[in-house]
Amino acid sequence: MKQTKSQLWTKNFMIVAAANFFLYLVFYLLLVTMAVYVVDKYHVSESVAGLVTGVFIIGTLVGRLFIGRMISTIGNKKVLFLGLIFFILTSLLYFIHAGIEVLLITRLLHGIALGVASTATGTIIAEVIPDDRKGEGIGYFSMSITLATAIGPFFGLYMSSNTSYQVIFGFCLALAIISFIISLFVKVPIIEKPVKAAERKNLKLSDFVEPRALPIALIVIIVSLGYSSMLSFINFYAIEINLVNVASFFFVVYAVAILVSRPFTGRLMDLKGENAVMYPAFILFGAGLLLLSFATNSITLLAAGVLIGLGFGNMQSITQAIAVKVTPPHRIGLATSTYYIALDAGLGFGPYVLGYLIPLTGYSSLYIIMGLMILVTTAVYFFVHGKRQESVGYYKTKIN
Repeated sequence: MKQTKSQLWTKNFMIVAAANFFLYLVFYLLLVTMAVYVVDKYHVSESVAGLVTGVFIIGTLVGRLFIGRMISTIGNKKVLFLGLIFFILTSLLYFIHAGIEVLLITRLLHGIALGVASTATGTIIAEVIPDDRKGEGIGYFSMSITLATAIGPFFGLYMSSNTSYQVIFGFCLALAIISFIISLFVKVPIIEKPVKAAERKNLKLSDFVEPRALPIALIVIIVSLGYSSMLSFINFYAIEINLVNVASFFFVVYAVAILVSRPFTGRLMDLKGENAVMYPAFILFGAGLLLLSFATNSITLLAAGVLIGLGFGNMQSITQAIAVKVTPPHRIGLATSTYYIALDAGLGFGPYVLGYLIPLTGYSSLYIIMGLMILVTTAVYFFVHGKRQESVGYYKTKIN
C-alpha cells in the first residue's frame, strides 16, 4: 500500500509564511530607502546614513539573541504577538521627526521587534511542518523571505522616486498591521516541555553560538558585507548613473535568479558536495559586483543583478546548510542562530563601515573593491572549510 504524504500546505503553514513575508517586506523596503531619506532629511554623511540603515539589523541580532533563550518558556504564539505589536508600535515612531538620534533609536527598536517576531515565525513553522517534510517545508518557507528581497526593494525604489517618505512609512505601517491580523488565525501545536535539568549559573559562549559553525560564519560575515554594499547604497549609485527607474527592477531579476537556480544548486550540493556550488558562487558574486561597478546602461545593471543573485543568493542557502552539516542534531538550533547572527552582523555593520570608504573611493570603485574582496574570500573558504569537505559529513539524525 502506497504511503500518503503528510499535508504541507496547511492553513497554519500559509498563515505563518504570509505573516513572515509582510515582516520582511517592510524590512527590505526600508533598507533600500532609508539611507537616501536620512541624507535628504538630516543632511548627514553616507557613513551616518549607513549607520541608520544598518542599526536595524543590529537590533534584529539583539532580538534574536535574547528571545531565543526565552521562547520556550514564554510560548511561541505569545512571542509572535508581542513581537508584532512591538513592530507596529515602532513603525509609528517613523512619523516623529525629532532628530537623527531619535531615528537611530527607532531603527534599533524596530529591528529588535523584527528579531523577536521572525524568531517566533521560524520556530512555529518548524512545529507545523510534518516531520517527513521538514526540509521541503522549510525550503518553501524561506521563499517568503526571497520574495520579500525582490518586492520590498522594488516598492522602496519606486515609491522613493514617486511618493513622499510619509507615504512610504504609512505603507510600512499598513503591512505591519496586516501581518498581525493574519497571525491572529494561526494555531500553534502544543509541545510538551522536557523536564528541566539543573541550570548552570555561569553562561558560556557556546550557550549563544555553535563553535563548529564559526568557520563558515566567518565566510558569511564577509560575503554579507559585500552584499550590504549593494543593498544599502545602490539607490545612491543609481542616482549617480541616472538609472533610478531601472534600479527598481534590479532586485526583481536578483530574486528570479535565486528562485530559478536554488532547486538545481540544492540538488548539486547533495550529489557533489557544497564546494561544487560555493566556488562558482564566489566567482559569480564577485563578477556581479565588478560588473555593477561598470554599469552605464540598464542591461549591464540588470545583468549584474542576475550574477549577484546566482552568487550571493545561493551562498545564503548553502552556507546555512554547511552550518547544519558540521553540527550535531541537538545543536542545530544554535548553528542556525550562529549563521543568522553572522549574516546580521555583516549586513548591519557593513553600511556603517563602508560609509567611511565611499568618500574616498566613490560608488563605482567601492564595488570594484567589494568584487575583488569576494574573489579573494574564495581562498579563505578553502582553508576554513573547502579542503575538509570530504571529511565532514552530516551528523545522523534519528527519525521517529
